Amino acid sequence: MNSANPASGRFLVVGFDGSPQSDAALRWVLGVGAQPGDSVQAVLVRPTEFLVPGSSFALQPHGRHPAGLYSPHDDIARIRAEFPAAADVTIATPRGDPATELITASTDADLLVVGAHGAGRTRELLLGSVSRDCVRYSRCPVVVVTPGAARRLVPAASG
Repeated sequence: MNSANPASGRFLVVGFDGSPQSDAALRWVLGVGAQPGDSVQAVLVRPTEFLVPGSSFALQPHGRHPAGLYSPHDDIARIRAEFPAAADVTIATPRGDPATELITASTDADLLVVGAHGAGRTRELLLGSVSRDCVRYSRCPVVVVTPGAARRLVPAASG
């Protein structure tokens, strides 16, 4: 962990997927959480390619769904511009399960920040919750930016 060497600053990881909640999580990191000398890494977890059951080779030439094409660079640059004195943001794009990859990223982090999507009780029971899993299994402290907090962190111009 970078916390063992305070001169090098802390290493902060933020889960980022382009949602309003992840935008708010990044805003929290840049505006509140990060201090001079800290490093910030946005982690966008790409889905793993998987076989489509019952797919036709003619309809799915490779038998797979195409991987997500979203690129976070412009969104992160836009949010980063709101905080001129904040740390630069690096981007990591591992493939896999979002909770697993964020928990893995927390191994070397001093803080993990995620946005809560507020999916609701039934959906959470069926699909699991990335933020819940991060809180339970992360190897560092976790900040969860809730939907209510996300609304307060949206700039007035876009909200």
